[in-house]
Amino acid sequence: MTSSPQRGHAARELLLSAAQELYAAHGVAATTPRQVIELSGVGQGSLYHHFPSKVDLAAEALHRTTTQTLGAASEILGTGLPARGRIESYLRKDRDATAGCRVGRLTADPVVMSHDDLREPVGDYFTDLIQLVAAAFMDDGTPPDGAVNRATAAVAVIQGGFVLSRATGDAGQMQRAVEGFIALMTDGESSPAGPIN
Repeated sequence: MTSSPQRGHAARELLLSAAQELYAAHGVAATTPRQVIELSGVGQGSLYHHFPSKVDLAAEALHRTTTQTLGAASEILGTGLPARGRIESYLRKDRDATAGCRVGRLTADPVVMSHDDLREPVGDYFTDLIQLVAAAFMDDGTPPDGAVNRATAAVAVIQGGFVLSRATGDAGQMQRAVEGFIALMTDGESSPAGPIN
C-alpha cells in the first residue's frame, strides 16, 4: 500500500520544519539525520525518499528559513509608515537576541560554508536584506550610495547585537546597539559628513 500524495507532502513538511528548528539551535554540521527523524516523527524511509542526502535536506530547509526571515523583514520595511518609521521599526523589532540570528549563525557552520548550494542562500539573504533596508533609506531621502552604506551598517548592527547578546547572555546588548545606531543616524543628519577617503 502506497502513501497518498497528501501524506507524502505532510511528511516532507514535518521533516523540513524539524530541520529548520534543529539548524537554528545547533547548526547544520551538528545536526544528524537521526535527530531530524526523531523530532519530525517521520520514518527514515520518508526522509531519504524526499531528501536523498543531508545536503539536499539542508539546502531546502535553509532556503525556507531565509525566505521566511526575509519575508518578515519585508513586512516591516514595506508598510505604509513613513520611511524613518519603517527603518526604526525594523531595527527595534522584537528579537530573541541571545538565541542568535537563524541565518547569521549559519556563516560559522562548516557544512554550510563548504557547499555552494548552502552558502549561496545565506549570502543572497543578506544581499536582499540590505537592498530592502536601502530602499527604505532612499524613501527617506538618502542618495542610493549612501542608502546602501547605511543599510549595510544597519544590518551589521543587528548581527553584531546578536553576537554581543549571545556572548554576554545579555539581551540588552541588542537594544543598546540598535539605539546607539539610531542616535548616530539622527546626529549625522544634523551635521553632514564629508567624503570618506
